[in-house]
Amino acid sequence: MTQSNSTNYLPWIITLVVGVLVPFGVYPVFAMEVLCFALFACAFNLLLGFGGLLSFGHAAFFGGAAYVAGYAMKEWGWTPELGILLGTASAALLGLIFGFIAIRRQGIYFAMVTLALAQIVFFLCIESSFTGGEDGLQGIPQGRLFGLIDLSATTLVGERQLPLHLYYFVLSIVLGGYWLIWRLVNSPFGTVLKAIRENEARALSLGYRVERFKLFAFVLSAALAGLAGATKALVMQLASLTDVNWHTSGEVVLMTLVGGMGTLAGPVVGAITIRVLHSELASQGSWVTVYIGAVFVLCVMAFRRGMVGELAYRLKRTL
Repeated sequence: MTQSNSTNYLPWIITLVVGVLVPFGVYPVFAMEVLCFALFACAFNLLLGFGGLLSFGHAAFFGGAAYVAGYAMKEWGWTPELGILLGTASAALLGLIFGFIAIRRQGIYFAMVTLALAQIVFFLCIESSFTGGEDGLQGIPQGRLFGLIDLSATTLVGERQLPLHLYYFVLSIVLGGYWLIWRLVNSPFGTVLKAIRENEARALSLGYRVERFKLFAFVLSAALAGLAGATKALVMQLASLTDVNWHTSGEVVLMTLVGGMGTLAGPVVGAITIRVLHSELASQGSWVTVYIGAVFVLCVMAFRRGMVGELAYRLKRTL
């Protein structure tokens, strides 16, 4: 292995080591929830940060996949991997429908169309019998992975019972999703997508079918958001209206902007920051939103490119 290859693989090795060790120092269920939101934010960043498309309806894919996967595992007895695959596929299909309707719009019109479509999904989830209405879909079984590995089992480590089977399954899903986004961004497709973000008219004049690229990016982003939502439903054993609420769409925008839009690591940092704030300030009740809003304002004023984006920019200027 050459020195350049070693340098390229080093961040992945560090990430893998940290990910493996996290459940021994952090409450595993919280860590898995953060991982799911990190993947959700990365999926959204693929659309906004690299495609320049601001969607206010991504909760529809996140929560919709959670309901579909949860129902398949609970009512049909599907294994976890099949339930998650079905949830992801349903999110991709929903993204295709949303995309056909919204992709020809631009700017605020695109954002409002996605929000309106997501609200339709939200009200369908309230009214449909299979979703459990306001109570949500509860008691989703974690089941056996490939019919062999019991994901509900715990492992005794010291004096703690840790759900290591489930945690490492979730970690593998999130790392796989992140790797896919990394490959897409660094592929010819990603290059064209960034060109469309910078100057759509110029990309069109060069012969690229801009609407097809944007639709493909939208469907990919929806599918990955659905993967995150379906995985979260497995972890929490619950799919609720919160998952499809417009607040969740707003929160993923916040995660992306705080961490650094258009950076690969930024959404992960943003998701960790926002979820930790939610957890630490939970005792403050409704004041949580005020505190998080204040943090967002401070981040925008101090880090205009987001935390990761600003750090990368200053390091680049220093070097």
